[in-house]
Amino acid sequence: MEKTIISTPKAPGAIGPYSQGIVTSQGFVFTAGQIPIDPATGELVSGDIKAQTRQVMENLKAILETGGSDLASVVRTTVYLKDMGEFGGMNEVFAEYFRASPPARSTVEVARLPRDVRVEIDAIGITRSR
Repeated sequence: MEKTIISTPKAPGAIGPYSQGIVTSQGFVFTAGQIPIDPATGELVSGDIKAQTRQVMENLKAILETGGSDLASVVRTTVYLKDMGEFGGMNEVFAEYFRASPPARSTVEVARLPRDVRVEIDAIGITRSR
């Protein structure tokens, strides 16, 4: 199996020894977990869970598209929430991005996320050429 690293300035750069995403020769796209960083400024998006989730989804969208996929081709996501009490707000924004045929999803509450954000999401998609 061969893999190609995804790198785009339209999403936050990796801050460690990992890639924004990977495309495999079998046509899968795996994204790294995304937090609500504005790639234009490198700053965290302030605001509530909805604002943070919206930025996370835009970051995922950019990585997927650079890898030859899109949100409609996502088959699985994992959502990490700092507070499960914010599930409703996250879910509302998530639904805006996955209107038709939403992916399989797991959502878990975690003790802490990078830079103390409220939400992190990763995704697995398939390339559009498949």
